[in-house]
Amino acid sequence: MAAAMACGSLQASQMYYVDSRTGSDRNDGASPARAWASLARVNRAALKAGDTVRFARGARWRGTLIPVSGEEGAPITYSAFGAGEKPLLLGSAAKSRPDDWVKEGENLWATATPTWHPGTRIADLQREWWAFHREQDADISPTIEETSEGRVFIIDCRQPGSRGNYIQGWGPKIDWEKVGDAESLLLRFQAKCTVPFRLGNVRILRNGSPWTAGATSNAAELPEIGTEWGDYEIRLQIRQHVDIPRPNIYLGQVLPAGATFCFRPRELVTATCSQNASERLPVDAGNIIFDRGRACGWKRWKAEDLEAEFDYFYDGDSRRVYLYCDRNPAEKYGEIELALRRHIVSQSGKHDIVYDGLKLLYGAAHGFGGGSTVRITIRNCDLGYIGGGHQFTRENGRQVRFGNAIEFWGACRDNLVEGCRIWEVYDAALTNQGRGPKSIQENITYRNNVIWNCEYSFEYWNNPETARTRNIRFINNTCIDAGVVWSHAQRPDPNGSHLMFYSNRADTEGVEVKYNVFYNSTQWGSRYSAGWKPLPDMDYNAWFIPAGELCYFFRNHIKGNDIVGYRERTGLDQNSFFGDPKLKDPANGDYCVAPDSPIRTLRPDGAPIGAESLW
Repeated sequence: MAAAMACGSLQASQMYYVDSRTGSDRNDGASPARAWASLARVNRAALKAGDTVRFARGARWRGTLIPVSGEEGAPITYSAFGAGEKPLLLGSAAKSRPDDWVKEGENLWATATPTWHPGTRIADLQREWWAFHREQDADISPTIEETSEGRVFIIDCRQPGSRGNYIQGWGPKIDWEKVGDAESLLLRFQAKCTVPFRLGNVRILRNGSPWTAGATSNAAELPEIGTEWGDYEIRLQIRQHVDIPRPNIYLGQVLPAGATFCFRPRELVTATCSQNASERLPVDAGNIIFDRGRACGWKRWKAEDLEAEFDYFYDGDSRRVYLYCDRNPAEKYGEIELALRRHIVSQSGKHDIVYDGLKLLYGAAHGFGGGSTVRITIRNCDLGYIGGGHQFTRENGRQVRFGNAIEFWGACRDNLVEGCRIWEVYDAALTNQGRGPKSIQENITYRNNVIWNCEYSFEYWNNPETARTRNIRFINNTCIDAGVVWSHAQRPDPNGSHLMFYSNRADTEGVEVKYNVFYNSTQWGSRYSAGWKPLPDMDYNAWFIPAGELCYFFRNHIKGNDIVGYRERTGLDQNSFFGDPKLKDPANGDYCVAPDSPIRTLRPDGAPIGAESLW
C-alpha cells in the first residue's frame, strides 16, 4: 500500500517551464513551447508537493522569487532547462539607457521619474458599492449619495482612531484574470475633504483571512486630498495573485477628526510605464554595479556628500538615486545595475524546497533569505554582488547595512548548501544566525562551495542561552580573499575574516569546521566573540594568512605566523596545514589545487580538502 501511494504521488507531480524571452503568462507552462514568462506567474502558481519549475538557461528575470513549500520526501524543485548560462535572477533595476538619467546639477545625475500610462480597464467602479467600517477607538458615520456621475461615499469622521486599519474602505470584488501580465494597476477616483489630508495605504487585498495583499501602493506616491473636487489616481504594484480580491483603503489615523471626506470611485485599469515598470526604486539601492563589476558605487547618506566618481545617494522620499558623474552615466558605462534592498529569493517559513543550477546577482538584501526554514537544499547555484542595503540607523546616527548570499535565520533545520559559487558579498557568503528562545538551529551543512571576495566566508551566532544549536557542518569549502570585496572600504566596521563567530551563548553542540581551504584575508583568519562553550571542532584545514592576523580570539590577537601560540591558546587546528597550499593561479581566479600541492595528503583518509569540484 505504501509503495502504491508513493508511486501515485510521483505520477501526480508536474513539470512547469518558464522562459522570459518566448513565454507568456497566459500559457499553461506545461512544456518549453508553452512556457510561462514572469516571476509573478511563478509566484502565484498553485504548485503541489513534488512539482518542478524549470527556468530557461540564458534567460533572465527581475524581482523576487517566492517559493512554495513541498512535503518531506516530495520537495518543490526550482531548476533549469535548455542550453547556455544558468537562469539569471536579478535583484536590481537596470539604468543603462541615457533616458534613465536626468541632469540635476554640475556632475550630478539622478534616476528619471517614470511616467505611467493607463491600459485595460479591469473594473468600472462608478456604480459599485463600497463599504466603510470602523474598529477600536475610531468613530465615523458613512452615507451614500447617488449622482449622475456615480455614487459618492461621504464619511463624517468624529475620531480617526490610533491605527490606519481602524477605518477602512472596501470596494467590490474584481476579476483578477483581467489583470493578465500587468505589473501595476491605477485606481482612479474623485475626492474632496473639508480638511486636507494625505491618503493612507491602498491595496488590492484578499477578502478574508489570511489578508494577503495582491497589489500595494507606494507611500511616497499617495496623494493629498484637497478641499475641492479633484481627480486622483493611485498606482498599485502587483505582488501576487490572490483570490477574492477587493480594493482596500486605510483612512484610520490620517482622516482628520471633524472632517467630511467625499469619495467618488471611477475605475481600475492596468498601467504601463514609459520606462520598464520593474525599474522603479521602491526600496533602498544598496549598491550600484557598473559594467558587470568593473566598478561599484560608494554609498553616501546625503546628497551634498557626493564628491567623487561612483559616489551615490538614495533619496527615500523621491525614490530616486543621485550619482556623481561628469556626464550621463549611461553614456559613460555600458551596463548600470542598481541593487535593491530585497531578497532575490524570499523563503521565510518555507520547507522542503530544492534549488538547483540558478544564478542570483545584484541584490542589496540577501540572495536566499528568510527565517524558520526546514529541509532546504541549495545546490550548484551562483551568487554575486549581494548586500549593502540600509538596514537601520542607530541612535547615535550610525547607519547599518546588511546582506548575505545565503542566510538561514532563527529556527531552521535540515538545510544543505553544496556546490555553490559565491563572490562579492557585503557581509557573509554563508550564515545561519538567530536571536531568541525559539532560535533552534539543527543539522545544517555547507559543503564543497567556492567562496571569494566576501567580507566573511562563513558567519555564525545564536543567542540567548535558551536558544539551541546542534550539528552545524562547514566542510570541504574553498574560501579565498576574505575582505577583498567591493564593500570593505565603505564599511564603518571592516572585519574581513573567513570565519566570523560572533557572540554565541546558545546551548551549542556539534559545530564542525573541517577540510576547508582558507586563503588570504584582510583582518583575521577567524574571529571569536563572547560565549562559545564548547568551541567548534576545527581541524584538517589549510590556512594561508600571509597578511593580517591568524585569529582574533576573545580579544586576544594571534599573529599569522604564530602557529604554536594559536594551537596552544585555542586548542584548534591541531592537524591543520599552515602555509601556501599552492593553488594553480589564484590571482586570475583559478583556485584549483596544483598537482604538487602539500595539502593533497593532509587528510588521514587521503580524500581531498576544499571544494572537491575543483580537483
